Amino acid sequence: MKRIGIFICLILIIILFLFSFISCGKPKKETIVIGAARPLTGPLEIFEQTSFGPIYKMWIDEVNAEGGIYVKKYGKKLPIETIIYDDKSDIDTMTNLVEKLIVEDKVDFILPPAGTAMLFAAAPIANNYKYLIVGAEGGASKLEEIISGLPFMFSLLNFSTHSQIPALIDVLVEKKVRSVAIVSLSDIHGIEYLNAITPILASNNIDLVINERIPVGTTDMMPVLKKAKAANPDAFLIFAYPGENIVAVKQAIEIGFNPKLFLVGPGGNFEFFSQMFGPALEGVMCWGAWNTKVSPKHKEFAEKLTKRYGKEAVDWWGHNVYYAGLQFLQQAIEKAGTLDQEQIREIYTKEKFDTVLGETWFDENHLIAEECYAGQLGQWQNGIFEVIGPKNKATAEVIYPKPEWRK
Repeated sequence: MKRIGIFICLILIIILFLFSFISCGKPKKETIVIGAARPLTGPLEIFEQTSFGPIYKMWIDEVNAEGGIYVKKYGKKLPIETIIYDDKSDIDTMTNLVEKLIVEDKVDFILPPAGTAMLFAAAPIANNYKYLIVGAEGGASKLEEIISGLPFMFSLLNFSTHSQIPALIDVLVEKKVRSVAIVSLSDIHGIEYLNAITPILASNNIDLVINERIPVGTTDMMPVLKKAKAANPDAFLIFAYPGENIVAVKQAIEIGFNPKLFLVGPGGNFEFFSQMFGPALEGVMCWGAWNTKVSPKHKEFAEKLTKRYGKEAVDWWGHNVYYAGLQFLQQAIEKAGTLDQEQIREIYTKEKFDTVLGETWFDENHLIAEECYAGQLGQWQNGIFEVIGPKNKATAEVIYPKPEWRK
């Protein structure tokens, strides 16, 4: 009788254990923790303020307003929690913080740092720990050379050699441009664009009459602009960041340097750039591009951005692509049903998801497929950043020559 009682007790214990397990259901997890080392201060702060920064913040708020991202493993939606450190626009600080996020904070995902050189430094660290890293602001052909050895690295902005330089060359050839002056940063960004375009100019019999380097943070470009003006080129190209590009336009206007084609890099694609210079910006080109004409999804996205941040905050080069990248991440997590980095990485290599860009996927080089982009080259026309390249995606014809600088 005593043995029967013991047996019954054991059965009850097993039943209670099973009931407890069933009632607990899925493993416990309350949030998805996303970390980043971003330039909250320093020379690159403008990227956090105007580029990827506003987009990831808006996306996180949207996701959390819906209760989070559904993860099958946990049987529920998990809201996003963030740990954002200030890398002070310093590469060494950034790399230390990225490692801290992974090793000490044990975040579920990391967001990319800002800028080409920063991304180049962070990618190997993320890959060493098998963490997915999807580049936003930045992407260098030098990084592409080693991307096959970085399986967890993907890129949202295409490299210059793939799309942007070819789109520009098409315009130069079509408009019979014969001479070009180039000013470029003496960092990985400037070097990438300069190296990409130089041999193509030569093969198209376009003379590079001025080739000047400037340091990051240059605040006076009068010497190089006067030198370029004296050379009287058909086209002027500056491969620099927003601060230098603002200086270039301002001082070119001051000295009346008005070549037939004037192209600036990051910064020129922002709505604030247009509002800063007004009608004077007519005909100025920049990398990009997208606008509300591209698709109903793009129109809706622009309206959402404008409602939250104001029209002056819209980036007509990267905002749609950055947002698409985060939409892709969310759908990859939901598809995987887990937060496991390796499983989600596999999904990045083979799945297609619907985003603001339309059907979106990454190619064999881990870059967003060429077909997904709304445009690669834009031009300010009547206050709108029109897509002018490639031609099959253009929302307007190219204005050439560029009009005189307007007051």
